[in-house]
Amino acid sequence: MRGRPRRGDAGRMSTPTRRPLHYAFAAYAAVAALAFQTVPDPKYPLMQTIATGGYLVAAALLTVLALGGARRSLIGFHLGFLPVQFLFLFGGSEAPLPGMLFGALTVAVMRPRFPRLRRTPRRVWLTLHVGVSVGWLGLATAMSTLAIAGATADGHAVRHGAYVLMHVFDLAIVIPSVALAIITGLVVSLGTKWGLVKHWWVLLKFAISLVIPIIATVQSGWIEELEHRTLDPAGDPGGLGLVLVCCMLGYTALLWTAVVLSVVKPGGRTRWGRAGAPAGAPADRRAGGPARPPAPAGRRLS
Repeated sequence: MRGRPRRGDAGRMSTPTRRPLHYAFAAYAAVAALAFQTVPDPKYPLMQTIATGGYLVAAALLTVLALGGARRSLIGFHLGFLPVQFLFLFGGSEAPLPGMLFGALTVAVMRPRFPRLRRTPRRVWLTLHVGVSVGWLGLATAMSTLAIAGATADGHAVRHGAYVLMHVFDLAIVIPSVALAIITGLVVSLGTKWGLVKHWWVLLKFAISLVIPIIATVQSGWIEELEHRTLDPAGDPGGLGLVLVCCMLGYTALLWTAVVLSVVKPGGRTRWGRAGAPAGAPADRRAGGPARPPAPAGRRLS
């Protein structure tokens, strides 16, 4: 019949593509590409070129996907582009920071639904996520110790060496760890019952994963500045050394907060999680709390 919706139309209507958001992101990507081209004397010229080209390709691809209404491809694009934008930060512009936030909010608004991971892939991804996250926490603790050593040491060798090691750790280990932790965390959350926005503890962890790259970008510049400042034996870290210590301690505290959230799982379900809960589930269970045991036959619970 002409007026009868085709199979699957209801699903499309209940999960819209949100084309205006994608068009807006495509426009932002084009502006971000121009922003990278205006950066004078970038430290990593190759990364500047990659970021410029990456944003231009993203703008074109996103426009095509939005025009075609490819909802799954759009969601996959935004999820995959999040860690890529983090790497673009080293092209010398801060443009990827709002881009990461924009992409994350777009995915949340689209309310993606992903197939559950099978048992073996779920264990593999979970193992990768836990291993990378634990390593990341260890690196943050080590870098906090180095920051304290650099700010308080009397000898030039220890003071300058601490910032040199921090710079090496930052570029060679921390950056890949951040990207891998975000990628594996997204796969584990979206491929299991927890989802990305269904439970408060997962949503808070995701927010932390977006805040940390901002901190990492700022502290990378400070580490480089302190490395050059202490190159001279008479050089002193000054107030910037103490600021870096506070930054690294806050960085580590955020990672410990993520650990606590993973273990305790507080907060129950978000409104998106409650909306997707089974209609017959008890109210406290829909909110994420423990289900109340049923009353024995012939008795009423007071």
